[in-house]
Amino acid sequence: MTDSLVLRLDGAAFTYRGGGGVSGLDLGIRPGEAVALIGPNGAGKSTLLKGVLGLVPLTAGSIEIGEARATAARQPTDAAADPAREAYARDRMIGFLPQSIHVDPDFPISLEQVVMQGRYRRLGLFRWPGRDDRAAVRRALETVGLVDLAKRRFGELSGGQRQRGLLARALAGEPRLLLLDEPFNGLDQANRDALIDTLHTLKGQGVAVLVSTHDLELARLVCDSVVLVNGTQLATGPVDEVLTLGNVQECFEGVEVEIDEHTLVVPGHEGH
Repeated sequence: MTDSLVLRLDGAAFTYRGGGGVSGLDLGIRPGEAVALIGPNGAGKSTLLKGVLGLVPLTAGSIEIGEARATAARQPTDAAADPAREAYARDRMIGFLPQSIHVDPDFPISLEQVVMQGRYRRLGLFRWPGRDDRAAVRRALETVGLVDLAKRRFGELSGGQRQRGLLARALAGEPRLLLLDEPFNGLDQANRDALIDTLHTLKGQGVAVLVSTHDLELARLVCDSVVLVNGTQLATGPVDEVLTLGNVQECFEGVEVEIDEHTLVVPGHEGH
């Protein structure tokens, strides 16, 4: 991988077959670095994350993840069939926490069992969890601060604890690259603080983080750089250089923006 980058995008575009997507992406993330994706709803942040996962076709440019490199297919309908795309999409190095996951609160499954789901890619179809898998689950729970609740039924946990448990599920696969889609939505202050501490811990362990968020406090406290996106990449660079009022107003064009040291307030968006 060039310059030890975990993820590299060069002129990349990810486009849904029905149209719509995100383009003009130039980005590199090294081990232990965190990058914030900031932009209005519908700007393409989730599309970018899904594109990295191989769930949305690469239609321009190139992407490198680990040792795998893929370039855009000649036709958008062929993009998902590219062998390199398939290789990195299956790669165990990526962990993903989507914006929302519905788990029936009455379903009889423990937190520990939910986190074990993150080992399934390593287990395959015919192997039961072993000592290494149980150890990985415990480490993941320790990282998010929930090891004491491992046997608790998942539906009995608070919303913030469930969110941290789902993060532990993503970590159980021992990823080198972690993708987070609006992880702070709906969290109270205690769980926000716990998540910030967890992200610092993961960075210290060499995990690369790409996080979609409206939370400028998260970007300033955790992230090394920011990408502003609204259909295309508008700006990227160190947090303090990119998160200026002018840049954010351009990104959220057409709506009123207020910005100070800790908050971004945009009508129609959740302010933090």
